[in-house]
Amino acid sequence: MKLTFAAAITATALSTSFAFAESHSENPMVGGAPMLESRNIVENALNSADHTTLVAAVQAAGLVETLQGEGPFTVFAPTNAAFDALPDGTVEMLLMPENLAQLQTVLTCHVVATNALWGDINTMISDDGGSHTVTTVGGCEFEATMTDGVIQIIDGQGRAANVTIADVKQSNGVIHVIDSVLLPAM
Repeated sequence: MKLTFAAAITATALSTSFAFAESHSENPMVGGAPMLESRNIVENALNSADHTTLVAAVQAAGLVETLQGEGPFTVFAPTNAAFDALPDGTVEMLLMPENLAQLQTVLTCHVVATNALWGDINTMISDDGGSHTVTTVGGCEFEATMTDGVIQIIDGQGRAANVTIADVKQSNGVIHVIDSVLLPAM
């Protein structure tokens, strides 16, 4: 009787584990569009209705080819609402040709040259005692922290961006959707 009960418990645990793994093996929808792991960061971002401002900025900055490259990249991708929350005129100012270098810096401060999933970032935060320094492609140093199970990136101005959708896997890295634009220290 004990063997049968133990076997039933083991079978249930295994089927639950497989069901969990299978349900979490697919990427989440972002901006109403499926994010396909076979596509690169730019290809997927182009399909997200929540990232049209980010895509326009990446195009204006001449960074499309870079973000279509081999990687790996971890991109903290601010939503349109995050860009809308910036002071009036900020996005328009950044998109002006004479501000190209500043736009490139802001955007590359959202990119890390590695493939860091939620679990990896959580481990780094834990291993570093609650806060992990993240050095971006753009030369920014931000702090990753965890609050109530949510990863936060503290930018150069002390503002927190929450990861609202984690682990959107790409062919050349991973995207984490965030609710605030990360800005470098002034």
